[in-house]
Amino acid sequence: MKYPTYLNALRAFEASARHQSFSGAAAELNVTPAAVGQQVRVLEAWLGIELFVRATSGTTRLMPTEAARAALPDIRAGFDRLNMGLTRLKDATQSGVLTVTVSPAFAAKWLLPRIERFQHACPDTDVRLDTNQRPLDFLVDGVDVGVRYGAGNWPGLTAVRLMDEEIYPVCSPVLAARLPTLSSPGDLSGYTLLHDLTLEQNTGFPTWRTWLDTAGFPQIPAEHGLRINNSAAVLQAAIDSQGVALGRSVMVRDDLATGRLVRPFGSLTCPIDLAYYVVYRPECAAKPRISAFRDWLLQEAACQ
Repeated sequence: MKYPTYLNALRAFEASARHQSFSGAAAELNVTPAAVGQQVRVLEAWLGIELFVRATSGTTRLMPTEAARAALPDIRAGFDRLNMGLTRLKDATQSGVLTVTVSPAFAAKWLLPRIERFQHACPDTDVRLDTNQRPLDFLVDGVDVGVRYGAGNWPGLTAVRLMDEEIYPVCSPVLAARLPTLSSPGDLSGYTLLHDLTLEQNTGFPTWRTWLDTAGFPQIPAEHGLRINNSAAVLQAAIDSQGVALGRSVMVRDDLATGRLVRPFGSLTCPIDLAYYVVYRPECAAKPRISAFRDWLLQEAACQ
């Protein structure tokens, strides 16, 4: 059997076993079920064994034989390695493009105001910024490097700690001046609290309850207010005097520096366990554009 035919037949066999039908495999491979069945029969004839138990009870499900089940993990691992090799070849043809994944809020509040410095330092690298909210598969989605917020453990990725964070209330200077009674955390019960729902399922993600308990005010209710599922929108609502937000230090640094936001309770703060990490596939650590972007991020963070 010629090499391309061999690969096509293996692909037809693996897909048929996974879908337990020729029709399911055909839909995935964009061919007809008859073509898939023919590829499987060619492979069986070449190997001299049957790969599927031919059902006699009327069921349409394909069941791999014992020999086929034993071979499938190695075949699937081989296809994964082939896909990785093709990805590396694709990377080589797009050597000037760096695909970076970050959250929309991190892009708006931290990365975009600084990205021009990276472009000046590495003018031959074109940055493609992906702010998709869902977690991306770096290999499947063609992502080079990213910044993630969490505990630092993402399977299959190297994570380099970038920035720690603390939380504290912030509001607009207009709100602080208009309502001078906002002088103690105890006063918060009379104000609209702005809640960030972006990572509410993430264990350890800071909430108003977290901050009030740490600040020594467990009796103050923390459930009232406005809930928003975008961190940047939460801060914009605070800038627009719609309420008091629980600011994350990395996100609010520039807004505090420019006076768009103020800290009504001074230095009263709360450290948290979550942090920002630079993440990338370990086999890509030595790629020049990835290492350059990682080192630039670390340098920028160190200057804060």
